[in-house]
Amino acid sequence: MASVTLSRFFIFFTLLPVITHSIPFVLFHGVADSCTKKGVKHFTDLLSEWSNTQGYCIEIGNGVWDSWFMPFEDQVEIACEKVKSMSELNQGYNIVGLSQGNLVGRGVLEFCDGAPPVKNFISVAGPHAGEASVPFCGTGLMCVLVDSLIKLAIYSPTLQEHLAPANYIKIPTDLDGYREGCKFLPKLNNEFEKNATYKERFSSLQNLVLIMFDKESVLVPKETSWFGYFPDGAWDPILPAQETRLYIEDWIGLRTLDEAGRVKFVNVSGKHLDISDDDMKEYIVSYLIDENTLESPVLTKSTRQQHSSSSSGFIRKLGGQQDLQLNVIQKL
Repeated sequence: MASVTLSRFFIFFTLLPVITHSIPFVLFHGVADSCTKKGVKHFTDLLSEWSNTQGYCIEIGNGVWDSWFMPFEDQVEIACEKVKSMSELNQGYNIVGLSQGNLVGRGVLEFCDGAPPVKNFISVAGPHAGEASVPFCGTGLMCVLVDSLIKLAIYSPTLQEHLAPANYIKIPTDLDGYREGCKFLPKLNNEFEKNATYKERFSSLQNLVLIMFDKESVLVPKETSWFGYFPDGAWDPILPAQETRLYIEDWIGLRTLDEAGRVKFVNVSGKHLDISDDDMKEYIVSYLIDENTLESPVLTKSTRQQHSSSSSGFIRKLGGQQDLQLNVIQKL
């Protein structure tokens, strides 16, 4: 009996450093979603289980409604205060962003004074360089309404203050309107009025993982997930990130991170937010595991700067019927 007790005591204290030094992560969901939706909750729980770390979905306001209609500066302010109030994050944390949630996460990283340090940022289909899609997201009633508003006056004060996606729409042939009217993306990307603090905070990341979907149709262009975009004043060609002014002039430190080998450009098969278990484990979970955590046999971590995958299986739609709801592909 004494030997059994001693063995349990030894195992507990052997594993204790792994548990106490694990770094938690926070997740920011996309438009038309919420932390209570089945898809987002299941996704967060899976990441926590597979990485053996604690995950928290940070809700902004009431979720679905405010993801559409609360201006991004207000969303970021709320997220900032929540992050600072969480003692669990005091020693640092990782961020996982889904679609437009990436912009909230980046806002916290760049703008949030007094916040704990962000170690790794894992971006899943983020519109980092902007969104040029009109129509915006599909055929649902909300999407039709949003498309109609966008076509009217996307950079008007009314839409900028009451339609969240308007804050990151960037029409390449209307850059004057964008510069004068867009209230969030130019600041986030340090585009016109440079702020050294934003660049310093962004370039302090240990890893920036940018996941783009091969069959992406919600984000236009899909390369915005990698900070690629249209050239100023034209709709073609689509520029890779390395040929954009944002990268060349290093507005936010993306070039600094890339030249240090800390940016991972990942291309996965599937449509917007369709991701397989294998890709989740390789490209998300592997960056959530603390360096002190024991190696897990389910993970494979690539050393290549650009990654691609091909997954097959059936799509299980998790959550409601929103156009941008999270999907997870389960392997057969």
